[in-house]
Amino acid sequence: MSQPSNKPTLTPQFCFNETVLRDFLRLSRVAIDDSIIQNLNALITPSRAGFDPSSTAERQIQTPRRRPIDPESCQGFKNNVLFQSWQTRSDVLSYCAGVAVDPEDPDLIAREAESAKDRERVVDERLDPYSGRFFPREARTESLANLIRNERGVEGIIRARSWGLVAERCGDNGVGWEEALNRWRAAQERDQAVKRSFE
Repeated sequence: MSQPSNKPTLTPQFCFNETVLRDFLRLSRVAIDDSIIQNLNALITPSRAGFDPSSTAERQIQTPRRRPIDPESCQGFKNNVLFQSWQTRSDVLSYCAGVAVDPEDPDLIAREAESAKDRERVVDERLDPYSGRFFPREARTESLANLIRNERGVEGIIRARSWGLVAERCGDNGVGWEEALNRWRAAQERDQAVKRSFE
Protein backbone atom coordinates (compact mmCIF):
# COMPACT_ATOMS: atom_id res chain seq x y z
CA MET A 1 0.00 0.00 0.00
CA SER A 2 1.21 3.49 -0.77
CA GLN A 3 2.37 5.95 1.83
CA PRO A 4 1.06 9.51 2.04
CA SER A 5 3.19 12.26 0.54
CA ASN A 6 5.72 13.93 2.78
CA LYS A 7 5.00 17.60 3.24
CA PRO A 8 7.71 19.67 1.53
CA THR A 9 9.39 22.62 3.21
CA LEU A 10 7.08 25.47 2.33
CA THR A 11 8.87 28.59 1.14
CA PRO A 12 8.00 31.24 -1.44
CA GLN A 13 10.81 29.84 -3.62
CA PHE A 14 9.08 26.43 -3.60
CA CYS A 15 5.86 28.04 -4.81
CA PHE A 16 7.42 30.30 -7.43
CA ASN A 17 9.33 27.35 -8.89
CA GLU A 18 6.27 26.11 -10.78
CA THR A 19 8.07 23.02 -12.08
CA VAL A 20 8.85 21.81 -8.55
CA LEU A 21 5.33 22.64 -7.36
CA ARG A 22 3.72 20.78 -10.26
CA ASP A 23 6.07 17.81 -9.82
CA PHE A 24 5.20 17.53 -6.12
CA LEU A 25 1.46 17.57 -6.89
CA ARG A 26 1.85 15.12 -9.78
CA LEU A 27 3.93 12.64 -7.78
CA SER A 28 1.57 12.82 -4.82
CA ARG A 29 -1.41 12.17 -7.08
CA VAL A 30 0.34 9.30 -8.87
CA ALA A 31 1.25 7.59 -5.60
CA ILE A 32 -2.24 7.72 -4.11
CA ASP A 33 -5.07 8.78 -6.39
CA ASP A 34 -3.92 7.43 -9.76
CA SER A 35 -3.29 4.02 -8.21
CA ILE A 36 -6.36 4.00 -5.98
CA ILE A 37 -7.63 0.67 -7.32
CA GLN A 38 -4.30 -1.04 -6.63
CA ASN A 39 -4.23 0.51 -3.15
CA LEU A 40 -7.74 -0.75 -2.43
CA ASN A 41 -6.95 -4.21 -3.81
CA ALA A 42 -3.97 -4.37 -1.46
CA LEU A 43 -6.42 -4.10 1.46
CA ILE A 44 -8.25 -7.32 0.56
CA THR A 45 -7.39 -10.25 2.79
CA PRO A 46 -6.11 -13.15 0.70
CA SER A 47 -8.42 -16.10 0.28
CA ARG A 48 -8.39 -18.57 3.13
CA ALA A 49 -10.04 -21.44 1.25
CA GLY A 50 -7.46 -21.70 -1.52
CA PHE A 51 -8.13 -22.39 -5.18
CA ASP A 52 -11.05 -24.67 -6.06
CA PRO A 53 -10.39 -26.40 -9.42
CA SER A 54 -14.10 -27.17 -9.84
CA SER A 55 -14.72 -23.42 -10.14
CA THR A 56 -13.40 -23.61 -13.70
CA ALA A 57 -15.64 -26.54 -14.72
CA GLU A 58 -18.39 -24.20 -15.90
CA ARG A 59 -18.28 -21.02 -17.83
CA GLN A 60 -19.04 -18.01 -15.65
CA ILE A 61 -21.46 -15.75 -17.53
CA GLN A 62 -21.89 -13.08 -14.92
CA THR A 63 -18.94 -11.09 -13.72
CA PRO A 64 -17.55 -12.33 -10.45
CA ARG A 65 -18.42 -10.23 -7.44
CA ARG A 66 -15.60 -8.29 -5.93
CA ARG A 67 -14.67 -9.45 -2.50
CA PRO A 68 -15.60 -6.91 0.12
CA ILE A 69 -12.83 -5.04 1.83
CA ASP A 70 -12.67 -5.19 5.60
CA PRO A 71 -14.28 -1.95 6.88
CA GLU A 72 -11.51 -1.47 9.42
CA SER A 73 -8.86 -1.71 6.68
CA CYS A 74 -10.81 0.76 4.54
CA GLN A 75 -11.08 3.24 7.38
CA GLY A 76 -7.38 2.88 8.14
CA PHE A 77 -6.51 3.51 4.48
CA LYS A 78 -8.74 6.58 4.36
CA ASN A 79 -7.45 8.03 7.63
CA ASN A 80 -3.75 7.22 7.33
CA VAL A 81 -3.11 7.46 3.60
CA LEU A 82 -5.85 9.07 1.51
CA PHE A 83 -6.92 11.97 3.72
CA GLN A 84 -3.34 12.54 4.88
CA SER A 85 -2.20 12.92 1.26
CA TRP A 86 -5.13 15.17 0.38
CA GLN A 87 -4.43 17.35 3.42
CA THR A 88 -0.76 17.69 2.50
CA ARG A 89 -1.67 18.83 -1.00
CA SER A 90 -4.32 21.21 0.39
CA ASP A 91 -1.76 22.71 2.76
CA VAL A 92 0.71 23.26 -0.08
CA LEU A 93 -1.94 24.83 -2.34
CA SER A 94 -3.21 27.07 0.48
CA TYR A 95 0.29 28.23 1.37
CA CYS A 96 1.15 28.97 -2.26
CA ALA A 97 -2.16 30.79 -2.73
CA GLY A 98 -1.13 33.03 0.16
CA VAL A 99 2.24 33.63 -1.48
CA ALA A 100 0.48 34.52 -4.74
CA VAL A 101 -1.46 37.38 -3.13
CA ASP A 102 1.59 38.78 -1.32
CA PRO A 103 2.30 42.25 -2.75
CA GLU A 104 6.03 41.86 -2.11
CA ASP A 105 6.89 40.49 -5.55
CA PRO A 106 10.68 40.71 -5.98
CA ASP A 107 10.41 40.98 -9.77
CA LEU A 108 8.00 43.91 -9.64
CA ILE A 109 10.69 46.62 -9.77
CA ALA A 110 12.53 44.94 -12.66
CA ARG A 111 9.27 44.53 -14.62
CA GLU A 112 8.30 48.17 -14.06
CA ALA A 113 11.73 49.36 -15.24
CA GLU A 114 11.50 47.12 -18.30
CA SER A 115 7.99 48.41 -19.02
CA ALA A 116 9.10 52.05 -18.77
CA LYS A 117 12.07 51.37 -21.04
CA ASP A 118 9.83 49.66 -23.62
CA ARG A 119 7.35 52.55 -23.62
CA GLU A 120 10.14 55.06 -24.28
CA ARG A 121 11.55 53.06 -27.17
CA VAL A 122 11.15 54.69 -30.58
CA VAL A 123 10.81 52.20 -33.39
CA ASP A 124 10.28 52.70 -37.08
CA GLU A 125 7.45 50.28 -37.81
CA ARG A 126 8.28 50.35 -41.54
CA LEU A 127 11.56 48.59 -40.76
CA ASP A 128 10.17 46.20 -38.18
CA PRO A 129 6.37 45.96 -38.14
CA TYR A 130 6.36 43.68 -35.07
CA SER A 131 8.56 45.89 -32.90
CA GLY A 132 5.68 48.24 -32.13
CA ARG A 133 3.91 45.52 -30.20
CA PHE A 134 4.58 45.36 -26.55
CA PHE A 135 4.07 42.10 -24.67
CA PRO A 136 4.38 42.75 -20.97
CA ARG A 137 5.45 39.80 -18.89
CA GLU A 138 2.90 38.39 -16.51
CA ALA A 139 3.76 38.96 -12.87
CA ARG A 140 5.06 35.91 -11.03
CA THR A 141 2.28 36.27 -8.50
CA GLU A 142 -0.36 36.32 -11.26
CA SER A 143 1.18 33.27 -12.89
CA LEU A 144 1.27 31.46 -9.54
CA ALA A 145 -2.34 32.43 -8.79
CA ASN A 146 -3.44 31.00 -12.16
CA LEU A 147 -1.49 27.80 -11.51
CA ILE A 148 -3.03 27.40 -8.03
CA ARG A 149 -6.53 28.01 -9.42
CA ASN A 150 -5.98 25.35 -12.10
CA GLU A 151 -4.47 22.86 -9.65
CA ARG A 152 -7.37 23.29 -7.23
CA GLY A 153 -9.77 22.47 -10.06
CA VAL A 154 -7.73 19.37 -10.93
CA GLU A 155 -7.61 18.41 -7.26
CA GLY A 156 -11.41 18.55 -7.01
CA ILE A 157 -11.83 16.30 -10.05
CA ILE A 158 -9.24 13.79 -8.82
CA ARG A 159 -10.71 13.66 -5.32
CA ALA A 160 -14.23 13.10 -6.66
CA ARG A 161 -13.00 10.22 -8.83
CA SER A 162 -10.95 8.65 -6.01
CA TRP A 163 -13.77 9.02 -3.50
CA GLY A 164 -16.20 7.39 -5.94
CA LEU A 165 -13.94 4.34 -6.16
CA VAL A 166 -13.42 4.24 -2.40
CA ALA A 167 -17.17 4.49 -1.80
CA GLU A 168 -17.80 1.70 -4.31
CA ARG A 169 -15.24 -0.67 -2.82
CA CYS A 170 -15.55 0.19 0.89
CA GLY A 171 -19.27 0.74 1.02
CA ASP A 172 -21.02 4.00 0.32
CA ASN A 173 -22.30 5.72 3.41
CA GLY A 174 -23.74 8.62 1.42
CA VAL A 175 -21.04 11.08 2.45
CA GLY A 176 -19.24 13.11 -0.20
CA TRP A 177 -15.47 13.50 -0.22
CA GLU A 178 -15.57 17.09 1.04
CA GLU A 179 -17.67 16.20 4.09
CA ALA A 180 -15.58 13.10 4.81
CA LEU A 181 -12.37 15.13 4.62
CA ASN A 182 -13.82 17.83 6.88
CA ARG A 183 -14.85 15.18 9.43
CA TRP A 184 -11.33 13.74 9.33
CA ARG A 185 -9.84 17.22 9.83
CA ALA A 186 -12.13 17.82 12.81
CA ALA A 187 -11.07 14.48 14.33
CA GLN A 188 -7.40 15.37 13.78
CA GLU A 189 -7.89 18.72 15.51
CA ARG A 190 -9.60 17.00 18.46
CA ASP A 191 -6.73 14.51 18.72
CA GLN A 192 -4.19 17.35 18.67
CA ALA A 193 -6.12 19.21 21.37
CA VAL A 194 -6.21 16.11 23.57
CA LYS A 195 -2.45 15.59 23.10
CA ARG A 196 -1.74 19.23 23.98
CA SER A 197 -3.90 18.98 27.11
CA PHE A 198 -1.74 16.10 28.41
CA GLU A 199 1.51 17.98 27.84
